[in-house]
Amino acid sequence: MPSPLLHSFANDISQIALPNCFTFPFCYQVHPLAELACLQLQDQVLDERERLSEGKMYGVLVVKDQAGQLGFLAAYSGKDDTHDNSSLFVPQIVDISSQESFLVRESAVINQLNDQISQLSEAARYRELQAQVSLADQAYLQQVGALQAEMATAKKVRKAQRLTAKTELSLEQYNTLDKQLNGQSIHYKKQLLALKASLNTKINQAQENLANYQALIDKLKKQRRKLSNKLQKKLFSQYQLLNLAGESKTISEIFTAFGEQPPAGTGDCAAPKLLQFAFEHGYQPICMAEFWWGQPPKSQIRQHKKYYPACQTKCKPILEHMLAGIELDDNPLLVNYGRDKVIEIIYQDEHILVINKPEELLSVPGKLVQDSVLTRIRAKFPEALGPLIVHRLDMSTSGLMVLALTPRANKSLQQQFVTRQVQKRYVALIEGILNEPSGEITLPLCQDIDDRPRQKVCFESGKPCLTRWQLLGHEGTSSRVLLEPKTGRTHQLRMHCAHPLGFNMPIVGDDLYGNKGKRLCLHAMSLQFSHPVTKQPMAFDVEANF
Repeated sequence: MPSPLLHSFANDISQIALPNCFTFPFCYQVHPLAELACLQLQDQVLDERERLSEGKMYGVLVVKDQAGQLGFLAAYSGKDDTHDNSSLFVPQIVDISSQESFLVRESAVINQLNDQISQLSEAARYRELQAQVSLADQAYLQQVGALQAEMATAKKVRKAQRLTAKTELSLEQYNTLDKQLNGQSIHYKKQLLALKASLNTKINQAQENLANYQALIDKLKKQRRKLSNKLQKKLFSQYQLLNLAGESKTISEIFTAFGEQPPAGTGDCAAPKLLQFAFEHGYQPICMAEFWWGQPPKSQIRQHKKYYPACQTKCKPILEHMLAGIELDDNPLLVNYGRDKVIEIIYQDEHILVINKPEELLSVPGKLVQDSVLTRIRAKFPEALGPLIVHRLDMSTSGLMVLALTPRANKSLQQQFVTRQVQKRYVALIEGILNEPSGEITLPLCQDIDDRPRQKVCFESGKPCLTRWQLLGHEGTSSRVLLEPKTGRTHQLRMHCAHPLGFNMPIVGDDLYGNKGKRLCLHAMSLQFSHPVTKQPMAFDVEANF
């Protein structure tokens, strides 16, 4: 008898052809059956009010039951008390309540350590010790600085005294005065050494007191980390993940084979839950899709109702095991979409090359595709020396690049990029109507380690970013903008456009942060730098083809 968690389609699906292969989960076009399942889940199950709270990733898996009837399963990523034990979503792979004894015991110890760490970190004594170090440092700077200033003044006075004495005193009198003045200088130097030694002693004592206190906190953190890793490892060993052949592996076994440590939350994403339930009940997976519902998180870019691939860091090793033996759609990442694109040479001399890179061509070889600007230029200019590549453009971005044909040119251009003497300007089409004429975006960025290659906003550890922009005009429901990055972070322009704290309008065709289209409408239109040999200013402009 089918599980009550296997949902029937509300609409007639008899005219929809089944896919030939199962969905490649890390890059896919949503199949009509999966799309219908998602829409039905959104319409019949998900509360529209949830849009007002922080969102969540949901997934559907279209399956055939033992009788050959089509239906779909639904799941959400993570743990959620409002959805757990629901008759709508497949359960967690591991029932935490059944692991209550060891979880409660180990968690209680970790919570005690958390409390101790918090108490020590927030104690008045900790702040007092930190203040003592700061005060000792300030005292050193102030007192040593004051004495050095006094010494400099005294030195000028002694110099003036010597000049006057040479004209007014006898040689014997001058030598006597000079000896006295030398004595003053020596006295000052000894005084400075003694002062530095005294103040350094106070600084060292203050630092030692703080270090001893900090060592207590660090010791507790080390204990907590050790216990957390032990608890995590024990919990991961409870996950017995199946595949089509009925083979079972734990998360620990899967990640060990990859030579990696599983991140926290591994095994709780929608895709593994759906496949696990299907295999446990003898259902045949047909296709799947995941979508975001609700408000986006503060750091990542997630859009309400938009479809997303499975995450790389947590899910890729797991899904390689769970999908073993199932024929998948082709991996789009293996396709060289830039194969037939031509590199246009804008300028060439014996030192440098300026090109117009077409969209979808890599700047340098990737893990899966070797065709790139570097490999093509290396083949076209075999006599060129050095690394050639000075800077890069995203594969999906078109536009101007400068390449160095000699080590001398490379060194000069690299220095210009490092010191930000190179001026780059981009043109982009963004989804939506921008009303302000110009401005700046300063969101700090770092890699989203749970969802590579995406980036995320992080105000704590993100690298500073600055993008200046100017509105060029409106084109239907889109806006054309001029973007001038003053820093060169990965996906900086794409993130600054798409993030809610930026434009909140993704670039047209952005398959990572917006909606896939014919192409990413981002083009490096202008490039200015100094010639690495002649030092003459060089300026190039190439219009976008969108």
